[in-house]
Amino acid sequence: MTTHFERYAEVAEILVRHGLESLATGLGLERLHMRSAPGSTGRLGNPDRLVQALEELGPTFIKLGQVLSTRPDMLPPNYLAALSRLQDGTSPVPSDVIRSLIAQELGASPERFFADFSDVPLASASIGQAHAATLHDGTAVVVKVRKPGVVAQVQEDLEILQNLAHQASRNWPVVADYNVESVAAAFAATLRAELDYLKEGQNAERFANNFAGDESIHIPKVFWETTTSRVLTIERIRGLKIDDEAVRSMPLVERDQLADRATRAIAKMIFDDGFFHADPHPGNLFIEATGRIGLIDFGMVGELDDRLRDQLGKLLFAFSRSDADRISRRLIQLSVNTNIPDRERLVRDIGHFIRQYEGKLLGEIQLSALVTTLLTILRTHRLQLPTELAMLTKMILMTEGMGVRLNPEFNLGEALKPYAGRLAFERLNPRKLPGVLKKWGLDAADFGAELPEILEHVLRNLDDGPEVRLRSDDLMPLLARAERIGNRLVAGMILAAFIRGIGDLTTADRDRFNSWQNRLLAGGVGALGAMGGYLAWTSRPGARRPLA
Repeated sequence: MTTHFERYAEVAEILVRHGLESLATGLGLERLHMRSAPGSTGRLGNPDRLVQALEELGPTFIKLGQVLSTRPDMLPPNYLAALSRLQDGTSPVPSDVIRSLIAQELGASPERFFADFSDVPLASASIGQAHAATLHDGTAVVVKVRKPGVVAQVQEDLEILQNLAHQASRNWPVVADYNVESVAAAFAATLRAELDYLKEGQNAERFANNFAGDESIHIPKVFWETTTSRVLTIERIRGLKIDDEAVRSMPLVERDQLADRATRAIAKMIFDDGFFHADPHPGNLFIEATGRIGLIDFGMVGELDDRLRDQLGKLLFAFSRSDADRISRRLIQLSVNTNIPDRERLVRDIGHFIRQYEGKLLGEIQLSALVTTLLTILRTHRLQLPTELAMLTKMILMTEGMGVRLNPEFNLGEALKPYAGRLAFERLNPRKLPGVLKKWGLDAADFGAELPEILEHVLRNLDDGPEVRLRSDDLMPLLARAERIGNRLVAGMILAAFIRGIGDLTTADRDRFNSWQNRLLAGGVGALGAMGGYLAWTSRPGARRPLA
């Protein structure tokens, strides 16, 4: 294996040979590429040159290009189109090497576990290759085997990439705005997960649990007795691919049903489960003879945690109100980079964006055009989406493309409208009120616990600082306001505790709750009414009672 220095020199040489000398310089490789002579690049533009360079640099850089093709918030469309063409197919490893690896992992030759094992691979990618096999009970499976030496090479390249990202942040102010170091770190975590077939098997099983009982979606079964971190045995899915001629020649009504079925599955992943397949390209979707959709390849997935779902819901709610200022604030909150040089211009651009679609129903809008325009605004203002949302955006665009191939009149916006509306207003659900109030109460308690330390720190810093004089008349309104805020916080905490108590009683002893239901309901309504009246009274403009 090459040393780190030799690999750096190789990266520099390949970039310069493909006419990307400025990129090599920005990555801090100028000392290494000075000895390299540029090669002929013909009439190729920079995006195509970059693709050729990444292909020559090998598996890690090919994967990087594929991930960057999902970042329309960072790269312009011509680069996205070029990078999306990257393929990581490579020459297959000889069958005797594959058989030896299986024996090392499983403790015996393939014949011990499989009635039939094909030495000709179904596919060969940069990380692993897949072979058709049959279990002794007759079940058709696919056996994925990680190629030898891949982990060491990927680990070295990931370290180099993270170092290069650091250098780029130092050398290019524009690159620093995009926080490429965090992008490199997220990419490293994603690729390391792809190297572990146990993780892919767990992802497949999670999808299977999420779609249990749904007869329209087929998630293949994982056979754990012949699965390790280097070998994955999974049920084989057979059928037509979405872009096969046989599918395109189906009657329109059947293709429309397929598009609807696939969209509902993806909407469930996003809005119900918060766990989605991040690479639903045509090669990963099969139409079985029964019309069921089979899904494969679970190495790249995305997950929306509660915080991201809440922020996304707030953004959708702001869009439903056509509020440019609120949309801008929500986008900044979502962005990894919140240092916006011109917030007023961002609000104006969002306002212009809203006016383009004003008065149109969601079913009348091509969602890919809307998302692309919005992402252009984000890129212009250096707003960078979290990795999970960038993956989600790419998945939505791929889904619309798939639907249009099945039915030219397919509209993803109309299909997703009920799900998006539900997410937008989800945070207003009364059932979530106890949790929200509890969070407010905990935040207030944390602030109260830290307040003495904060005040001590402020006073300590002021000991040797400038003298500040305040008249008592100036302090009185401030103190009165602080007192009212404190009282309202305490009242909110008490009400949250009351609601929490009712919830705990309901869960712990339903029979007792049923016997007390009317009294608790009356007490709860009274408490809510008293609290609402108190908050309204203390919020009125004239509430400025002086302190004794």
